Amino acid sequence: MKHYTHIIRYALTGCALCGALLLGGATFRSAAQERDPFMKPQPPKRPKYNKLTPVPITPPSIQERVDRYKAQKMAAMNAQRSAPKPTTALLLSEMQVTGIFRTPRGYAAMVEATPIKLSYVVYPGETFYDGQLVAIEENRLVFRREMRFSDGKSQTTVETKPLRQANAVTDSMTAQKSSKAAPAEEAKTSGDKAKVAEVADKP
Repeated sequence: MKHYTHIIRYALTGCALCGALLLGGATFRSAAQERDPFMKPQPPKRPKYNKLTPVPITPPSIQERVDRYKAQKMAAMNAQRSAPKPTTALLLSEMQVTGIFRTPRGYAAMVEATPIKLSYVVYPGETFYDGQLVAIEENRLVFRREMRFSDGKSQTTVETKPLRQANAVTDSMTAQKSSKAAPAEEAKTSGDKAKVAEVADKP
């Protein structure tokens, strides 16, 4: 009886293996029929990861940068260290070169901060919020500008700022106003003198 049991068990196992082999062969044949035999097998395509494109970081407003500079200056004074210069709160795009001159230390420049209407004397090596003054030439300033991106990286470029030329239209208007004001002032002065003489002549 036990002998027949083993035979039945082996027969069932053999039938299961045959069925699995037949099913695998049918699947392989169907896949082979779907694929073009003349095409080279290609590796499976990897999924593309959507990486965000880094963008430049927008600098804070001028008021926020000035407040930060004041806090840094106060902290340096409390720690008895040299305070940072006001130019560290300025962007390169927020200033104009109003003058270039020689000093015992070499070339220096006068720059005007357009948002706050203040002027500063700067030398090579001066630090700004988004760059540094590299060199001062006879008619322009050379800066190293640093642009920061959202992914933590930065890009350095060279930027130049020319010496601001005098505005001929504004100068001529100022000269005309001065020339018109001079005769009026002279007439007023003459009138006052005449009045004084008239009062002095009266008994």
